[in-house]
Amino acid sequence: MPQKTIIIAPSILAANFGNLAQAIQMVNESQADWLHLDIMDGVFVPNISFGMPVCQAIQSLAKKPLDYHLMIQAPERYLPVFKELGANSISVHYEACTHLHRQIQTIKDLGCKAGVAINPHTPVSVLEEVIEMIDLVCLMSVNPGFGGQKFIPQSLQKIEKLRNLIEKNNAHALIEVDGGVNANNMQSIIAAGANVLVAGNFVFNSPNPLQTIAEIRTNTTLAKRTTNNDKQHL
Repeated sequence: MPQKTIIIAPSILAANFGNLAQAIQMVNESQADWLHLDIMDGVFVPNISFGMPVCQAIQSLAKKPLDYHLMIQAPERYLPVFKELGANSISVHYEACTHLHRQIQTIKDLGCKAGVAINPHTPVSVLEEVIEMIDLVCLMSVNPGFGGQKFIPQSLQKIEKLRNLIEKNNAHALIEVDGGVNANNMQSIIAAGANVLVAGNFVFNSPNPLQTIAEIRTNTTLAKRTTNNDKQHL
């Protein structure tokens, strides 16, 4: 499967919420493709992020597609709400859904791209029965709940396994890697088969976030070229 241009999705969770409008404007003006929103309920993960009023404010300002990552219990209660809050894609956690197939279908019926997120301890094989339905797999490369964590090295093998699962089933799901993505590992992440990079602290804690996103774009383009050249020599 030929690899498409890498999608860059800055995570607004890492932004300065004292100046949220400025952070969103920066993303609007950047070379980023999506804006990633982490919704945490303090139950499924040991942290609370932000709720509907903040999402509404983000929706009113953002010009990039909104990529919602629901780290919440019983996400089915809120799927229509997040559609109204401008979701282009919605990812629910495998671990939080008793009826995953139904939730995927509900998201698609709402007109959004349907994503499934899996925690570091969850094997990609659990997605085998639904992989052909999914538009996006959000592979957590840190334990969900807090930003600023280090990338789990074993995630690279997991990305490769997921890529193999997708190709074996002739599926079209994008692989989104969320957690600890930075300049030191992004080329390895892309080489393993990822399509979407979520970058939080690496972007928003940098001296110049706009320039950092531009550098991610340059690095991912180089990584893509290297990967394609390597395949041609196999």
